[in-house]
Amino acid sequence: MSVHCHKCGRPLGLEFGAKVSYSETCEHCDSDVKACKNCLHYNPKAYNECNENQAERVLDKEKRNYCDLFKLNGGDKTAKSTPKKEDIFAKMDELFKK
Repeated sequence: MSVHCHKCGRPLGLEFGAKVSYSETCEHCDSDVKACKNCLHYNPKAYNECNENQAERVLDKEKRNYCDLFKLNGGDKTAKSTPKKEDIFAKMDELFKK
């Protein structure tokens, strides 16, 4: 699964979970790759916007950081966070079967 830049949305040419150097940038928009918004643990609804409770606080989620828990995220987070209506009804039918 290829990974897309959090800022411009273009492919980074990296695979999900790949090791990323601190100074790596997107070749299209020059944004930092090792940033919270490109991390698998990034969650804007979680405390400190991170699902990892051991992570140190990072104020600017779009700038590079030294987080040891960073894991390159795969895919588009917005597409994953909005399930289709049909999928929701199918899951409800499974849950409330007679």
